[in-house]
Amino acid sequence: MDAVDAETARHWDELYQRRERIWSGRANPHLVDVVDPLPAGTALDLGCGEGADAIWLAGRGWRVTAVDVSTTALDRAAAEAAAAGVAARIDFQRHDLTRTFPEGVFDLVSAQFLQSPLEFPRAEVLQAAARAVAPGGRLLIVEHGEVPPWSRLAHPDVRFPTPEETLAELDLDPDGWRTERLDAPRRAVTDPDGQPATLVDHLVLVRRR
Repeated sequence: MDAVDAETARHWDELYQRRERIWSGRANPHLVDVVDPLPAGTALDLGCGEGADAIWLAGRGWRVTAVDVSTTALDRAAAEAAAAGVAARIDFQRHDLTRTFPEGVFDLVSAQFLQSPLEFPRAEVLQAAARAVAPGGRLLIVEHGEVPPWSRLAHPDVRFPTPEETLAELDLDPDGWRTERLDAPRRAVTDPDGQPATLVDHLVLVRRR
């Protein structure tokens, strides 16, 4: 079996090739909120995209393994890391998480919006993410909680797992883990027409004992 599914790679490369930049270039706000008070350590950034989270972490002293399936995204992320002067702290790796997973254990494993319109074994990947957490380390999962308000008419039947359902899917040993956050924070954004809007995210933060 190839390490990367050709259809998956093509889908994400085509997404990134539509524009010179897809994402904002700023770290995800829930990651910043959770990680800012923590001492620097080792981090695994799953689905790193154009690298904003990895670069933010590296700038605060973390040593980061950042993975994505898209070579276009990884090339952009590496260029941004070099421009920010943190390239030495980030190991960019190409993985199709449905087939391969980075080696090692980490003080922080971050899965930010690791959701896909393609077939994706989400629960299995998140369970692998939990196995990659070092003793005393944390797994942070942030996902879309609702369809954006401007897309609800086009996607009336879409439903995302609740934080409680995501936690249950991880199938963690309760004696080995402590739940630190389990909530649905709201986030102020600007919609495609330039108007203020609110998005709902789902957040799971667990710590290995």
